Amino acid sequence: MQKSKQKQNLTEVQKALDAAENQIRLARIGLEQVLSPEKETKEVAGEVIEGTFDGENMIGPDRKKYPVPANYASKSKLVEGDGLKLTIASDGAFIYKQIKPIERQNLIGTLSESEGQYQIIANKQKYNVLLASVTYHKAKVGDQVTIIVPKDKKSRWAALESILS
Repeated sequence: MQKSKQKQNLTEVQKALDAAENQIRLARIGLEQVLSPEKETKEVAGEVIEGTFDGENMIGPDRKKYPVPANYASKSKLVEGDGLKLTIASDGAFIYKQIKPIERQNLIGTLSESEGQYQIIANKQKYNVLLASVTYHKAKVGDQVTIIVPKDKKSRWAALESILS
């Protein structure tokens, strides 16, 4: 029972750290926009497309796939179903922004690998997870992990949140 309480406390600490990191990231973005207003002008000058994250790509309204950088998806903990905005700047740069996060839930599962694809097995279901998330967290097959999945929607993909073991 003691170990269960410790794991719960560690999970709460991890959530608090993640929330703090998100606040710092938002503060840095706000500061950057104040200090570099020309960047905002550059973004507005480009083409803007809204779509939905499918676990690897953004699917636009025309069903066209737009590649989302795995590092961005991993660090932002994007979840299948999140609404994204893609700005294609005048210089061709792709700038993504999460605009409509889907309602989420956390699950605990075990990391596995099959034919080069990492998966998390949680609640008797397999969820694919990005390689960038696995390497970023330095996770290993067999590790107990927490993942984020859509709350009221079936999904094939999960965002890796943290390692428990």
